[in-house]
Amino acid sequence: MLIGETVGVAFSSIRANKLRAALTMLGIIIGVGAVITMVALGTGAQKAVNDRIAALGASVFYVYPGQSFRGGVASNNRVSLTYDDYLAVRRDGNLLAAVMPQMQNQLQIKYGNQNLNEPLVGTTANFVNVLNYTLPFGRSFTEGEDNARQRYAVLGSSIPELLGVNPAAMINQTILVRGIPFEVIGVLNSKGAAGSFNDPDEQVFIPLETARFRVFGTDRLRSLGIQVKPNLPLQQGMVNLESILRREHRIQPGAENDFQIRNPQDILATQQQATEVFTYLLASIAAVSLVVGGIGIMNIMLVSVTERTKEIGVRKALGATRGNILLQFLIEAIVLCMVGGILGILIGSGSAVALARFLQWNTLISPTSVIVAFVFSAAVGLFFGAWPASRAAKMDPIMALRYE
Repeated sequence: MLIGETVGVAFSSIRANKLRAALTMLGIIIGVGAVITMVALGTGAQKAVNDRIAALGASVFYVYPGQSFRGGVASNNRVSLTYDDYLAVRRDGNLLAAVMPQMQNQLQIKYGNQNLNEPLVGTTANFVNVLNYTLPFGRSFTEGEDNARQRYAVLGSSIPELLGVNPAAMINQTILVRGIPFEVIGVLNSKGAAGSFNDPDEQVFIPLETARFRVFGTDRLRSLGIQVKPNLPLQQGMVNLESILRREHRIQPGAENDFQIRNPQDILATQQQATEVFTYLLASIAAVSLVVGGIGIMNIMLVSVTERTKEIGVRKALGATRGNILLQFLIEAIVLCMVGGILGILIGSGSAVALARFLQWNTLISPTSVIVAFVFSAAVGLFFGAWPASRAAKMDPIMALRYE
């Protein structure tokens, strides 16, 4: 029997038992679909974390006010970061590329008859570069406008949406903060919420000097954003910053810092590792259903071999070799798995797209996972179809013809 004829016989057998073939493929369809969906969820979560890390800016860490310590015990007095600290760090930070002070408070922002309660951030003109922003609409304020205490505002990307206004239409419009008018001169690109941090898309940025003298009336800073010079490890910049602030705060050698240095990238990197483990776990659980589907195919093929015993005997009597019979049943098993794999890929991809569109989950369909799932489904058919095919090939033609 020729190979082409063997393949034709295998396909004819599948077409003759459509319902059985569909039920046989069901386990593979569910398994492959589950693998594609789970990997898409895990990969999407990893991409979201990577985007957040990139959105933080290159080589950036933050300094926050802390507590004073006496004898190793924290006192109730909270130490402040001040404008003078900012000036000292900017002056003496020889390893630092940029220093970005921030004053922040949750304030009412009014536009027409709309009211929002969002963070108002007073900062310097370099915040766009330090925080890796772009401005699709308008521009940011300059250092000269900061020094001149201009009443300019740059909006996070979500602010126009919350106000129900097109971002481009917000340029040159006036918003009120504590009754003080500010002209909107720019709208920032979207970054998305970064884990436990405030959503940067829901912030309003104004010049630092304007915030100091016209809005907040204080020299106390919420934080300092520090960008290390290119090609320098972040830790060196942290040591440089720490030495300056310890000197400014007159902290004795051996005493605890009264400020906190945080690297958001470390937090997000930990989250990234967790999502990777989660992705592998989800994929492993989903892959179990592929194995279960393979066992189902083996059971159905064994039943098929038993039902078609007389048919096998007739073919052997007409000259079919063991290889022909083995190939026929292997082709049947592999075809069932591969068709099931294709349908599973379509269902899994559709599920991932549906989760992203309707539930707003982060999903990313990985071409690698699609290829691996398809190849694995074919391998399942080959592995679990081998025993039934071998059993059919080894049948004695005389005993097979006598089978009732």
